[in-house]
Amino acid sequence: MSMTMQATTRKIKKSFTLTPESLAFLGETRQRRNAGSDSEALDLLLRELTLEAKRRELDAATKEYYDTASDAELAEQLEWAEQTAPSMWAGVPE
Repeated sequence: MSMTMQATTRKIKKSFTLTPESLAFLGETRQRRNAGSDSEALDLLLRELTLEAKRRELDAATKEYYDTASDAELAEQLEWAEQTAPSMWAGVPE
């Protein structure tokens, strides 16, 4: 759903001062993304950055878990995965 279709009651009006380069980038993004406004283009960019930050946090937490998991925990997970993997695809057409 495009930002223009969302309820405007969820938005808060803010004013920002941007460099000419940032404003040019925003305009280019608006055109490339067919955004209805600079505000929508900025919101799209911020949403992407937010998702990327959350993805990095999840990756870091996953790495931390596996870096600190004991051999016994990892062996248990491998055993569980081997037992459940065949049933995960049951009924799925090839």
